[in-house]
Amino acid sequence: MTRNQPFRPAALRPSILAAILGIFGTLGASAAQPDSELTPPKESPLDMVNNLHTAFGEHHARAVHTKGIMLVGSFTPSKEAHTLVSAPIFAGDTLPLVARFSLFAGVPTLPDNAGPASPSGFGFKITARDGNQYDVAANNHNGFITATVDEFAVFLRAVGASGPGVAHPTPAEQFLDAHPVSKAFANSLTYPESYATATFFGINSFKFTNAKGESAFVRYRFVPRAGEHYLGKDELKAKGENYLQDEIASRVSKEPIVFDWYAQIAEKGDKIEDPSIPWPETRKLVKLGTIALTKLPDDPATLDKRTVFIVAAPHPGIAPADPMLVLRTNAYPISLGQRQ
Repeated sequence: MTRNQPFRPAALRPSILAAILGIFGTLGASAAQPDSELTPPKESPLDMVNNLHTAFGEHHARAVHTKGIMLVGSFTPSKEAHTLVSAPIFAGDTLPLVARFSLFAGVPTLPDNAGPASPSGFGFKITARDGNQYDVAANNHNGFITATVDEFAVFLRAVGASGPGVAHPTPAEQFLDAHPVSKAFANSLTYPESYATATFFGINSFKFTNAKGESAFVRYRFVPRAGEHYLGKDELKAKGENYLQDEIASRVSKEPIVFDWYAQIAEKGDKIEDPSIPWPETRKLVKLGTIALTKLPDDPATLDKRTVFIVAAPHPGIAPADPMLVLRTNAYPISLGQRQ
């Protein structure tokens, strides 16, 4: 895979700061395995939705990842997937799938080339033969801005208080200055040439169990067959306000958009419940299968409005390893109700 020289914003402006919002964080633990004695978050699912609106504004749309495009296609599992997990979707059948690419911030009219567009999002829903649905959400950035959901809530409120005219350092800038990991996240965002040329990462961890009862902790990764290609600052500025949506619609009309889905396997000492810390690149990757997106849906507006990704729904062999995944599952339906 090759990379163009990506644009990584250096200045911590409010327009750039808003870009680093989107996926909910997880409860922070620094252990190789989840700690059942972790303190529950103070923030409720409704609090989190309201905090996102504090940062981005009120509207009858998704609270975050608001602007996006729907596609349909299929998922074909790999032969090695069942050595890791017993979930039926990895049994061998090619299954139907609906997917959504999106910009990060919760602004319906956000230009694709604006700072808050990054990190881009990739969510999909696989429907198994028995009708059960498996949902996944990922971002094109390896890691998250905070280690805990409560810390994330503090940051969201700081962004909401850092609009135009606020003296520097703004509350958001003060937050980042006090949190080096968060500041590094903000300064390492990238902007893809196409949704089809970005690697996407599942920020939260899951516990996989195979048919023998053997378990491993994993994070998801989606690698584009088209290779990785990101834009420099001047290239991004020259793009149109809908360049990502227009490009992906044109691309899928000519050829399938293909991603290989991998599970990154944790080892002893990896931070299972801290999404702000990526696992080392030396960790083993096991291919779970291939996603092929083949066309736009017949009624994209209706499908978009009714689709919600319940990322922590229980399935055989798959369990959330981050307590925050449960909060995400409870928050998304609240946002869905608001956009109706």
